[in-house]
Amino acid sequence: MNQAVEKGTLYVISAPSGAGKTSLVSALVADDPRLGVSVSHTTRPMRRGEEDGVNYHFVSRETFEAMIGRNEFLEHADVFGNYYGTSQVWVEQTLNEGRDVILEIDWQGAMQVRRLMPACVGIFIVPPSPEILEARLTGRGTDAPEVVARRLREAGEECSHAQEFDYLVVNDVFDVALADLRAIVRGQRLRMQAQAVRHGELLARLVGKR
Repeated sequence: MNQAVEKGTLYVISAPSGAGKTSLVSALVADDPRLGVSVSHTTRPMRRGEEDGVNYHFVSRETFEAMIGRNEFLEHADVFGNYYGTSQVWVEQTLNEGRDVILEIDWQGAMQVRRLMPACVGIFIVPPSPEILEARLTGRGTDAPEVVARRLREAGEECSHAQEFDYLVVNDVFDVALADLRAIVRGQRLRMQAQAVRHGELLARLVGKR
């Protein structure tokens, strides 16, 4: 008899630029083999130290728009003048194999995913203050001053959508924020729907011994 496969959970994680989302997600998946990050497609230029197929699938605007026409994206959005999108086929296949998937996307994309996959778990990450957000954006040294200013202007709009998500994590102390993310993942895995698949045989045996 084939054992039922526990379907993975889709986590949609959003944050204003500079909130520390990428660092937190990297640490979260580093010691959890069941948890992986979807590699999005984007038309933005590759930054120093990035690798195609690892950080993003870097494609031209023409290629991206052709993929939109073929309905290949679970979600896509134009953010700061560049397209970002998530492969629907890859996400669904990975979840059906029993692995959890994290999508690091903006709030617009998160809402698209929610409409198509309402069972997804939304997490919004914020910095502890606007001043710290500005310091982080300036300190990382990857963006020109005008880009930093634009991201700061947009941060308020992005954070106004935080309450549309299931969880809020404040990234003040990194280790505390990471522990919060791990608690969310563990809690989802302990839900009855997942446990009934994982421990179905045990439950059946216990019921039979009444």
